[in-house]
Amino acid sequence: MHSYPAPAQARVQEMVQAAAADPARAVSFQGAPGCNGHRAALEYDPACLPLPCFSFEDALDAVKDGSAARAIIPIENSQHGRVADIHFLLPESGLSIVGEHFMAIRHSLMALPNKDGGQGPFAAAYSHPQALGQSRVFLRTRGIVPMAYADTAGAAAYVAEMGDPAAAAIAPKIAAELYGLTIIADDVQDASDNMTRFVVLAPQPLDTAGLAGQATMTTFVFEVKNIPAALYKALGGFATNGVNMTKLESYQKGASFSATTFYADILGAPGDPAVDRALEELAFHCKELRMLGTYPQERGRG
Repeated sequence: MHSYPAPAQARVQEMVQAAAADPARAVSFQGAPGCNGHRAALEYDPACLPLPCFSFEDALDAVKDGSAARAIIPIENSQHGRVADIHFLLPESGLSIVGEHFMAIRHSLMALPNKDGGQGPFAAAYSHPQALGQSRVFLRTRGIVPMAYADTAGAAAYVAEMGDPAAAAIAPKIAAELYGLTIIADDVQDASDNMTRFVVLAPQPLDTAGLAGQATMTTFVFEVKNIPAALYKALGGFATNGVNMTKLESYQKGASFSATTFYADILGAPGDPAVDRALEELAFHCKELRMLGTYPQERGRG
């Protein structure tokens, strides 16, 4: 908690105390109060108690140690791709994906109020690297230097703490209200259809039998055997069994560059004969296959 800028400390303390009193309702997220993770938690479950955590690891650990029943974590953005480190953290966490949430992203440029109405000029804008990447054209055309910070709302609190009229932040509009900043411009994201997908994690996976009749997603990671055409053969079962793979991403495991791990989403759930056959064929060609969860689709694919 003490890594947050001073303007955020009191609000963090209040939210931590509320979550501690009723951890079954607590949903942990990465960032300061007012960030997109905070928004996503309340959109996904309006009755939850959002629990701010400084890092993604802290948000996952809060679920593992019982401080929160669930965590909500951004995994990919429509404009800026996957969120850094998440593909490493999810398998290592031991938690299971039990839901997903899509949230439209709207960024605002905000700064300290001043006698000129807080209109700049601004030398730098602080925000999470994802938000900076999503607002790259806006910043570049105005000559504002992007400066990375741990999260969007934390950046707003940091600008309030610095007291520098040449510094701005890119964050959700609610952050300006929380930290006494002035909105300079709304909708500074470069794309109007900017969308982030979050996943919801819990200690135990959902019972797939209870998902019968629902459109579902299944997420897993795997590492193929180091032989020619291993990936081609491993994925063949999904094609021959008519299972739609909606996402496949690779990332390096370790520093040797000799082992590649793949992250995948498919439509369907174990228990469906076609899915079972496809996963069985995948496992035959893999050194490792780890299921991360089966959960209801929040929005249809295809």
